[in-house]
Amino acid sequence: MKKNILFLVAIMIYLSAYEQNMDVLQVDKLKQELASAKEDSSQALIMTQLAEAYRDRITDTSFYYAQKALEISRRIDYPKGEAKALIALSYFFFNRGNLAKALEFGLKGLDIAKTHDLKYDQPFAMIRLGNVYMGMRDYREALRYFHQTRLMTKNSEFTFFYAVTFWRAADAYNGLNLVDSALFFAKIAEDTAIKMGNRFILSGIAPTLGNLYAKKGNDQLALKYYYMNRSAYGATSLASFYKSRGVYDSALYYAHKAYEFAITNKVKNSELAAATLLSSLYESSDPRAALQYQKIAMAAKDSLFGAENVLAVKTLAFEEKERQNEILMTKMSYRNKIKIYVSLAGLVLVLFVALLLYRNNRNERKANALLQQQKNEIAKALSDLKITQSQLVQSEKMASLGELTAGIAHEIQNPLNFVNNFSEVNKELIEELKSEKSKVKSERDEKLEDELINNIAENEKKIIHHGKRADAIVKNMLQHSRTSSGQKEPTDINALADEYLRLAYHGLRAKDKSFNATTKTDFGENIGTVNIIPQDIGRVILNLINNAFYAVDEKKKLNQQGYEPTVSVSTRRNNGKVEINVKDNGNGIPQKVLDKIFQPFFTTKPTGQGTGLGLSLSYDIVKAHGGELKVETKEGEGSNFIIHLPVV
Repeated sequence: MKKNILFLVAIMIYLSAYEQNMDVLQVDKLKQELASAKEDSSQALIMTQLAEAYRDRITDTSFYYAQKALEISRRIDYPKGEAKALIALSYFFFNRGNLAKALEFGLKGLDIAKTHDLKYDQPFAMIRLGNVYMGMRDYREALRYFHQTRLMTKNSEFTFFYAVTFWRAADAYNGLNLVDSALFFAKIAEDTAIKMGNRFILSGIAPTLGNLYAKKGNDQLALKYYYMNRSAYGATSLASFYKSRGVYDSALYYAHKAYEFAITNKVKNSELAAATLLSSLYESSDPRAALQYQKIAMAAKDSLFGAENVLAVKTLAFEEKERQNEILMTKMSYRNKIKIYVSLAGLVLVLFVALLLYRNNRNERKANALLQQQKNEIAKALSDLKITQSQLVQSEKMASLGELTAGIAHEIQNPLNFVNNFSEVNKELIEELKSEKSKVKSERDEKLEDELINNIAENEKKIIHHGKRADAIVKNMLQHSRTSSGQKEPTDINALADEYLRLAYHGLRAKDKSFNATTKTDFGENIGTVNIIPQDIGRVILNLINNAFYAVDEKKKLNQQGYEPTVSVSTRRNNGKVEINVKDNGNGIPQKVLDKIFQPFFTTKPTGQGTGLGLSLSYDIVKAHGGELKVETKEGEGSNFIIHLPVV
């Protein structure tokens, strides 16, 4: 095994030197092109390429070229160069740990790319924004960006971005400790990169595969992948591996390598990881060094995850969603007005033609036939008008619900007050504990120390509880108040239902290892594709499946003999519509509340476990698709939620 490792190291040193030489040649070529470029637009594009070439090696130089490209692009009104420069600056601030700035520049770049239909820069910006949420350790929001990018690039010429989304999704699932899902996405990224011959993706995914195989207990494969990456992340991963295996000399060596890279290139995330690892490695052998690195790690952590930085990121994300909602509502209002005017104009025209034909009719039989035809057209116009009016009413309801959501958001202040108060108390307790610890051993009150530690731990639980409570309120309010901005596209309903069934099951298993349930699928073979917004219908299916799992788990807690919790998902084509069934054998829904379950804020779950917005949101999404959401239930035996979607 030792010979194999040495052989792999030799190969990777050669590849690293080869790639570095290629990078130098690329930079020299770009600089020559920049010197000879005559047009400002060409200069701006070359500068963005230089910014990307320097992004992980000399970050200050990367910032310089990106800033210059942004200035030139704005001066000559060149959207393509401006979008690329903003995306490069987003990555620079991400490396420096300024996640608020990274999010701000990434969103601006994405907005310009969408406005001017820049096909390449839209997925590029989406991936960078997903990386920002990875830096915030908000892995689920990061996954949302990566999955959207994957769907956007699936059947396009941007194979590179398609492969990168699998790589980054693997890292997100690993962050959620969903090892099997992470390994599934990581292997797809690796296979795609091999077909492309792309060393960048192969090197990037290597530490992730190393970490996953280490968790699986396959040390030989883990080491193979660790030595395929020469970055700070690769060195940190290798150091963590050696530490977990008790090889502390190697762990220290690679941890120092990672720290030196992070400091040289001013990469905050890598600095935090390497300093934390060094502090733990020196804890027993050199307490002074351990304390020094602990202080460095705390400073880096505060820079990345301090309250001000986190609040700035959350505020930016909230404002961006509000802005998108306003744009969408304006477009919907304009389209609805146009529909009304066209319908009214058509109605007036039809009435005028009918009157003219009636007055000038010379043949009674022909006149009657024409009049009947015009009556049918009038009836259709009136029907279209009613549909338009119904859409306007629905839009008004959504606007009112948005205002209600904004008002309810003030309730978030209560859990935030708890978080702030308990944080202040913890700060005082820690100071008191430090004071007690600083005394000589004979004067220390160990009982008091234990009490202080216990109090801190209890307060920390309360902080986490109220923080999650506030987070849940915000996410649910925003989710319910927004209208999807996605585009309809032909979608494989069977694949969509199967994917969200697996995601729901693994998500619950990650939260509760004791959770278990039997899942059954019965997908119709003649479904074909349906024109829907896949993210929205996927959210509906996921919500119904999560509710089904909750129902069977609650019934399982009653310990009824012979009961086996089961959730079934089936699809079929019926009378020109696609039918999706999500069925469980839980306790069912009481008849007295059955007519309330689709109302906003109504829930049958205990306080703190549900907001009552999931089914209401699902109902609105299905209605917006021209479909229908129904439920069939029997107390004590289970429920069946049925989605009907039009095929056309």
